[in-house]
Amino acid sequence: MNIVFAGTPNFAVPNLEALVTQGHQVSRVLTQPDRPAGRGRKVQFSAVKQAALEHDLDVFQPQKMDAEAIELLTDLQPDLMVVVAYGIILPQRALEVPRLGCINVHASLLPRWRGAAPIQRAIEAGDAQTGVCIMQMDAGLDTGDVLLRRSVPIASRDTSQSLHDTLASLGAEALLECVTQLHDGSARHEPQDGRDTTYATRLSKSEAEINWSQSATEIDRRVRAFNPWPVTFTQLGDETIRIWETSVVGEHSGAAPGTIINCHAEGIDVACGQGSLRVHIVQAPGKRAMAAIDFARSRSLEGMVLASHADETAK
Repeated sequence: MNIVFAGTPNFAVPNLEALVTQGHQVSRVLTQPDRPAGRGRKVQFSAVKQAALEHDLDVFQPQKMDAEAIELLTDLQPDLMVVVAYGIILPQRALEVPRLGCINVHASLLPRWRGAAPIQRAIEAGDAQTGVCIMQMDAGLDTGDVLLRRSVPIASRDTSQSLHDTLASLGAEALLECVTQLHDGSARHEPQDGRDTTYATRLSKSEAEINWSQSATEIDRRVRAFNPWPVTFTQLGDETIRIWETSVVGEHSGAAPGTIINCHAEGIDVACGQGSLRVHIVQAPGKRAMAAIDFARSRSLEGMVLASHADETAK
């Protein structure tokens, strides 16, 4: 089949690699335009563009899917368009160009966690499992028929990064199976049950501030969900401390939420609204991430109270 691939970040790369490795004809790769990134704000290629160039694939980078882009797509006469985290909205006219339409690799078990951040929201919510769906795209937000779904358990120490990597690999495997089914006509369309819909809203930095009045379990989920971005944080005096890794320990200490109750070789224990949280990896301003005990060695932390900006403002 003549396939057009559309994707941008690292999550999409295994899917493109799988198509190429299995000998599928990828006639064009669509990805977002090059943009400045990093501290030096140097213009960088997307992860998908880098992978496409390594395979000598033609790359097209429209700012939006306008009439000119749709005309180019039409000229390619594709049988199928595979979309994985492309980041540019495809209008109905574009969806209708490929003979078999457009399919999307989505990192959740639809209709749960439609939207921009399904991996993070699944961890944050404490879901026992998640997965990938190959979906026939329509004009709605992740509302199309599911062609194939694969599930995996969410491990107790999974972060968004580790689960991202698992699902990227799983999605590539599922994509190849789905392309084969579309080619031989055996694909089955499963309409989504809208009654079970939840939405994975985009992450914001403001959400990353820890509220110590929550339970230790809730905070630990958010720490894992927001690793590697935007990374949870808290206030220690006038310093903003990023919290990279935690675990739930023990019963409630009786201390006020946010109180540092113990510092030892395994980390820093903090009282929460329910239970206690052990902080393993922290990052001070201008420093690299470090073991919490190394951070604690130069400070007298026991009895100090970690706070939020809201708490500081209220004083």
